[in-house]
Amino acid sequence: MLFEPTRIAGVVVVQPERRADERGFFARTWCRDEFESHGLNPRLVQCNVSFNHRRGTVRGMHWQRDPHGECKLVRCTAGAILDVVVDLRAGSATYRQWIGIELTAENRHALYIPEGLAHGFQTLADNTEVLYQMSTDHHPESAAGARWNDPALQVEWPLPISVISARDESWPVLT
Repeated sequence: MLFEPTRIAGVVVVQPERRADERGFFARTWCRDEFESHGLNPRLVQCNVSFNHRRGTVRGMHWQRDPHGECKLVRCTAGAILDVVVDLRAGSATYRQWIGIELTAENRHALYIPEGLAHGFQTLADNTEVLYQMSTDHHPESAAGARWNDPALQVEWPLPISVISARDESWPVLT
């Protein structure tokens, strides 16, 4: 696997290193030892999938508060997304800054997101599926979010919003 740091500390694009032959290719997408050697949390407790019918769908911005902070490894297995993370770690040099990384079924990249960052995405194609690998179980009492269009964050979504949940519409803006 190839590990490419981003401008937000701890956020890493993970690319499979393909071994191709006449059949196609083989690539490792997760290895505890490799993640650990790159300073990433190697713990996997839960895997989730979301399927999104329509291009322009937004899910986010979500995180879990302490003591149930979570790391995520996010991969697009069908279609394409703009995966967005916002640094909410107080004292971070990139506090409240965001980055967007395009994850597609074709590029097979994944995005590693450490604790303390909000996560969301917008689908760039119809019938998009996203796989999440999580470092901790979901704890509803620790669920938190910020509004997708929070003026303090100024996330630039590439498409008009076609679908968003009532819950994601109702998250508070950050102060």
